Amino acid sequence: MIRISLISFATLWVILSSIQAAPPTANLDFDGVTEKQVMIPMRDGVRLSAWLYFPEGDGPWPPIFEQRYASLRGKSTRESAARLARGGYVVALVNYRGTHDSEGKWIGYRAMQWGELQDGYDACEWLAKQSWSTGKVGTFGGSQGGYAQNYLAVTQPPSLVCQYMVDTGLSLFHEGYRIGGTTRPNRFQGLGDNCGNPQDNLDLLAEWFRHPHYDDYWKAEDCTLHFDRMNVPCFTIGSWYDFMNQGSIASFIGRQHQGGPNSRGNQWLLIGPWLHGRGNKGSQVGELQYPENADWPDDEHMLRWFDHWLKGADNGITKEPTVRYYVMGAVGEDGAPGNLWREAKDWPPTAETVPFFLQPDGGLSDRPSTGSVEPATSWLSDPRHPMEIPGRSFPGARDARAFEEQAEVRTFTTEPLSEPVEWTGRVEAELFLSSTAPDTDVIVRISDVYPDGRSILLVDYPWRLRYRNGFDHEELMTPGEVYQVKFPIGWMSQIFNHGHRIRVTIASTGAPLYEPNPQNGKPLAIEFPDDAVAATNSVYHSAENASRILAPVRKSAED
Repeated sequence: MIRISLISFATLWVILSSIQAAPPTANLDFDGVTEKQVMIPMRDGVRLSAWLYFPEGDGPWPPIFEQRYASLRGKSTRESAARLARGGYVVALVNYRGTHDSEGKWIGYRAMQWGELQDGYDACEWLAKQSWSTGKVGTFGGSQGGYAQNYLAVTQPPSLVCQYMVDTGLSLFHEGYRIGGTTRPNRFQGLGDNCGNPQDNLDLLAEWFRHPHYDDYWKAEDCTLHFDRMNVPCFTIGSWYDFMNQGSIASFIGRQHQGGPNSRGNQWLLIGPWLHGRGNKGSQVGELQYPENADWPDDEHMLRWFDHWLKGADNGITKEPTVRYYVMGAVGEDGAPGNLWREAKDWPPTAETVPFFLQPDGGLSDRPSTGSVEPATSWLSDPRHPMEIPGRSFPGARDARAFEEQAEVRTFTTEPLSEPVEWTGRVEAELFLSSTAPDTDVIVRISDVYPDGRSILLVDYPWRLRYRNGFDHEELMTPGEVYQVKFPIGWMSQIFNHGHRIRVTIASTGAPLYEPNPQNGKPLAIEFPDDAVAATNSVYHSAENASRILAPVRKSAED
């Protein structure tokens, strides 16, 4: 069991202020590639630090660039940039305003968007106008570098030709700062480590908490409201074991169907069996070893993409299938179905929505419970003594039994399957819940249970109950009243093999991954309150209140 560590603003300021500047990075041999730091001027006079990587020769070359708040001086980051540069590009790695060597005040992602400051636009156009540049610019990057690309596309810099995104996002409220309506102050306090002035991050965190709901402040940085202004071709990579896969898929769908004329029909989507990140798209994932066909040559493919759009190479990359997705299956089992790539013309593929009902005995069935049964399963939700999910990243592709066996976690599991079952599409929860507190969270997980007992985590998602009827307002609960709550758990493509079981896990705490809800019904705050309350929460599985998981079941491989 773990306890929440509470850090005051004053204490955090002392800690962050004492951090010493990182030692100079080592000189590396880039095999003919030249590394150079420049300061790129923005429209308000602030300069952003950028590291440029030049190939051998005289040029001109197309520039491709990535934007990050994280350090750009790691050995693997620099070597990756040099590999791309050897393909005949000037590679620019740019730090966000207020981070590392970049000037100005850190205000999160807001300086890169479509407001008064447009740092991405200015960096793009500066790169296009250099004497060594062809004037045609591409962008790449994952996670923070994916958000940056979506923001950049909305601003429509005239020199931007194409983009290549990995594990991307669109709305920081929904996919970053407020996942499922939850708050994560401890997670985001750490961003101060990247700031020239750590106080900037504390100021920004305080600003977020002055906007607890999805209001105009959050709409002002939500790309989903501006797909019509995105007007460039993009190749998007998503990962099944990544909560941000929702952003990758939504970005493809929005650009493909609502984007400008150069966007519609010029979008490609690839989803593989991977964890969050760039440069990790191999066949060893978590505790699972997939076949070699799960390997994805990210740098090589990205260079082919840029060769076509920035150099005019007729290399056939636009003739590749619009959508490719990896159908996961059991690993280490001869003849197990799945673990193959499938192609589609669009996303999502056709599937039948099949309910899987929670049972009073901990079962999971495609039929609701009947007769005289216990109406609910209950557990204790104590924010001061939360259940434990270690780390800050989604622990997918790993055995989840260590969490499932904790005291205040409940599981619902099918009987061993008599034949394989495929779920491909978006999985949703439709639950009937009550609590003795005015507010609480529910965490729902889906696992593939192997015959040897391993419960391999596929997807999970938290939901804060005060936002059960929309993130633009809150509605506290009446203790003891039963509420119907429906929300997405996530996207997946999995064939559960015969002899395996499908498991749904439900809890209300899982720290530090999910920071606990104080459950007192008061406005959410950065500092964990002294009056947090414990609660008894219940999920109902009676005929009247039949909680279920809505699964996208595929009967065939045809799209």
